[in-house]
Amino acid sequence: MKTTGYIKVAAIFAFAATLALCAAFPRNASAALTAIANHDDIKVDFFYHGSEVTVRGFSDPGVDLVIKITSPESHQALKKKGKVGGFLWMNTGDLNLENVPNLYLMTATKKPEEILGQGEMDVSVIGFTALKKHVEMSPASGEEDRTRWFDEFVKFKENSDLYLVTSGNIKIEDKDGKKFYFTRFAWPYQAPPGDYTVTVYGIKDGKVVEKAEAKVLVEQVGTVKFLAGMAKNQGAIYGALSILAAIGAGFGVGLVFGKGGGAH
Repeated sequence: MKTTGYIKVAAIFAFAATLALCAAFPRNASAALTAIANHDDIKVDFFYHGSEVTVRGFSDPGVDLVIKITSPESHQALKKKGKVGGFLWMNTGDLNLENVPNLYLMTATKKPEEILGQGEMDVSVIGFTALKKHVEMSPASGEEDRTRWFDEFVKFKENSDLYLVTSGNIKIEDKDGKKFYFTRFAWPYQAPPGDYTVTVYGIKDGKVVEKAEAKVLVEQVGTVKFLAGMAKNQGAIYGALSILAAIGAGFGVGLVFGKGGGAH
């Protein structure tokens, strides 16, 4: 009899757990979102000048998508410039940012604010407004000063091709009752070696219902990797070789153009 009672109690707990899971993950949530980055290993050699990363996968019908590629968050320090004396532009101090990605590339099927509430965007750090709230900045005398310097920071990153927010350039096709999506990112050569995360958000009824991730690795290879390692671990030798290379290059230029020199 006791065993039967234990079974009944266990069944009640299992039923309660099932209800909790159903509440946490509604029926209309996507269960088929996938993400694949075609160029998951970018090699940096002497001929490297940027690359291209495509992201593709499947999603359920009726789901909007936001695709974001970011680097790990880190500390960044910038010089603040301003007018001194009303006419002379000079450095006026340092600007320190914490929890900020060096690279932030994002695209969506529609403008994010049209398919998501700001609260959902803030939680997933989707868009520059959400990123501004996420980043810690100092010194900043108030919200107006914070907004001003963050906007300048974003402009600087956009000019370096490291920050980009767009929409409407995700191609979607019907395949076997599901939606196949595809988009392309120009990968900037300014992005340093490291691990990058591709995050695809499935959005329905103004909420993120699922997400999928992929990785992109950027790594130095060959002579570039050797020289970078030497510069980091054997600075004195690297410096001496750099000086010798500069002298050799100057001597070579002198030999090529020296024959035509002299007074006439």
